[in-house]
Amino acid sequence: MVKVKLTTKADNDLLVVGLVTVNKRLQILSSHSQIDTTTLLVTLETMGATGKADEVIKLPSKSNKLIVFTGLGQSDSNFSPETLRRAAGAAARALSGNKSATFALPHKSVVELSAIAEGAALGSYTFTEFLGSSKGEQKSPLGLVNILSKFSDTAQAKTAAKRAEIIAEQTFLVRDLINTPPSHLTPDSFSQRMKKLAGKYGVKAEILNEAALKKGGYGGIIGVGQGSANPPRLLHVTYSPSKAKKRYAFVGKGITFDTGGLALKPAAGMEAMKSDMSGAAAVIAAIFAIAQLKLPIAVDGWAPLAENMVSDTATRPSDVISIYGGKTVEVLNPDAEGRLVLADALVKAAEVGKKAGGLDGIIDVATLTGAQGVALGSRTSAVMTNNEEFSNQFLRATEISGEAFWPMPLPEELRASLDSPIADLANIGDRMGGMLVAGLFLKEFIDPQTPWLHLDIAFPAYNEKTAFGYTPVGGTGVALRSLICLAELASSH
Repeated sequence: MVKVKLTTKADNDLLVVGLVTVNKRLQILSSHSQIDTTTLLVTLETMGATGKADEVIKLPSKSNKLIVFTGLGQSDSNFSPETLRRAAGAAARALSGNKSATFALPHKSVVELSAIAEGAALGSYTFTEFLGSSKGEQKSPLGLVNILSKFSDTAQAKTAAKRAEIIAEQTFLVRDLINTPPSHLTPDSFSQRMKKLAGKYGVKAEILNEAALKKGGYGGIIGVGQGSANPPRLLHVTYSPSKAKKRYAFVGKGITFDTGGLALKPAAGMEAMKSDMSGAAAVIAAIFAIAQLKLPIAVDGWAPLAENMVSDTATRPSDVISIYGGKTVEVLNPDAEGRLVLADALVKAAEVGKKAGGLDGIIDVATLTGAQGVALGSRTSAVMTNNEEFSNQFLRATEISGEAFWPMPLPEELRASLDSPIADLANIGDRMGGMLVAGLFLKEFIDPQTPWLHLDIAFPAYNEKTAFGYTPVGGTGVALRSLICLAELASSH
């Protein structure tokens, strides 16, 4: 696991500095004052350097083993924390095979220092668990990130460094879970692995197996998972500090693999459906991080876990299932399964929250619809809500985390498309606005008095293209940082 340390000296280490273009001239920006910029700039210009985001250039140096220039994009007197976070992450990715590096990117506050530490730590990731004969050829990620800063001796900076380590640790957990093949990650193995970790972080964990789910009336989870040889589970984790200022419930979609069921998906691209449990991974790991940070926020995490497979026991189109609490759903499309497992968990989360004295908010996180990618692309997730104040609070948290989320509506006129002639509602409606229709379906299982957010992270959760900034190919860990920041905001009020 990557370590983050603060320093006031660069010593003889790899040195990471910023690079921008100002008035068509390259400029080196750094917290290190002793760099021979004149000679380096001539070399960089000869090489055609631009200073654009994600550009990383390495040059030998007399005083350091190597100087690494990472692009900061447009020149600015004040770079945003996310710009610094991404630049540090891009450099860290390029430095695999090295044990340590000193990051001397420009910054004027501990907030910016924190972003640099986060980005460098998040960029120091690889996933090699399933490599065989080629594993020895892979370069190890950075093990130590040194941050060169004049704030190094302050308590706030030390806290920021520790926080960066925790965020990286839990983000790596989410990424590892997403990247793990379905042959090795089933509803049961996911649950058992998280229960073991929960004890390490001082979090309680409970697992409901298929027998308990059937007996309890969890028709959504059972209906989705009944076609698989790997039976479904409901994982419940609880962090309850004394004198908690707020109580939240986080619910994450946990489809460990999604074939589409009897609405079988095309073969092309189906391998990415191992990422359909990204929401579950994010909410559980976020609670672990909140516990590590000792935030005075109580959180219940719910991960409804199932494998959506094709078999003679799989749910058929036109079957009617009964969601926990009694509401019935006509399953017109077995590939619209995530909303079914979430419905069970949302009702149960509200029930448990009410017994605990009430919830200040409930948030579900899900790789729910392909329509999310059509509407917002592969890097921006959607936020839907029944409470604008709660949504605005979350969006403030995303500004801090650097994760891209965008508010989307829940148009009432689309609700009628979910009507069913034989059940309380159907699991699909209008194709146009499919992301919003899915949100409206989930809204049916929410108490209107409870502030609720629905986060659709379908495409941002899994990067199938090229790595960028601190984001690798594969699982990204999106939503985890924003959930943590939301808890931090709540604890400060």
